[in-house]
Amino acid sequence: MENVVNDKSRLFAAIDTKMHLLKVDATSDDVLKVWIKEPTWLQVEQALGTVMKLDAESQSLDLDLNKMYKFMVENFIEKTEPELSAIELLRLSPFVGAQLKEILPNPFEDISGVDKGN
Repeated sequence: MENVVNDKSRLFAAIDTKMHLLKVDATSDDVLKVWIKEPTWLQVEQALGTVMKLDAESQSLDLDLNKMYKFMVENFIEKTEPELSAIELLRLSPFVGAQLKEILPNPFEDISGVDKGN
């Protein structure tokens, strides 16, 4: 039997952001605080659209993950402490950047249903 959802707020991306702590380096207790937004389905599609470049003439498909991460930094990070601009976030060290990559939404999981158990 099918149940129509009664609480339509369950249909929408969360409004509240989630705060994460990223270690500055392996030997320090210093952290960067990062608040991440949950993407909407359209933002997931936009993130994926930044990754793929189809050349109809040569029938080739190029993937550019750098563009996707730039899109995600600009659209899914609400704020940081200390305050960092989008350009500063793109200049993070590999140690901090790897942690950031882990907490950013993964549009590939969202489309495959992996994160939802589908």
